[in-house]
Amino acid sequence: GFRHYTVADCEFNSSKLNDIEYTQSYYYNKLEYVRFSSSVGKYVGYTEYGIKNAERWNNGPEVVARRGEKERYCFHNVGIDVEADLTKS
Repeated sequence: GFRHYTVADCEFNSSKLNDIEYTQSYYYNKLEYVRFSSSVGKYVGYTEYGIKNAERWNNGPEVVARRGEKERYCFHNVGIDVEADLTKS
C-alpha cells in the first residue's frame, strides 16, 4: 500500500533557544514533497504536487499556525530534554 506521513523535528546544536529550527516534512511513499521550516518561515515544495500545496498553504492560515510551533513544540520539549540530560551527567 501507499504511505502518507508527516515528521516534525526540532534541530539544535547550541544552548541558545533562538538557534533551534522547527521543521515539519510531509512524505508520500518515502518521498518528501513539502516542508515547513521555521528558519525560512514558509512551506517549500519539492515535487509538482508539493509546490502546489506550498503555494496554497503559504497564502492561507496554515502558515500562520506553523510559525508558532517553534515556541510551542520545540521550546517546551527542549526544556524537558535539557533538564533530563543535566540530571544524568
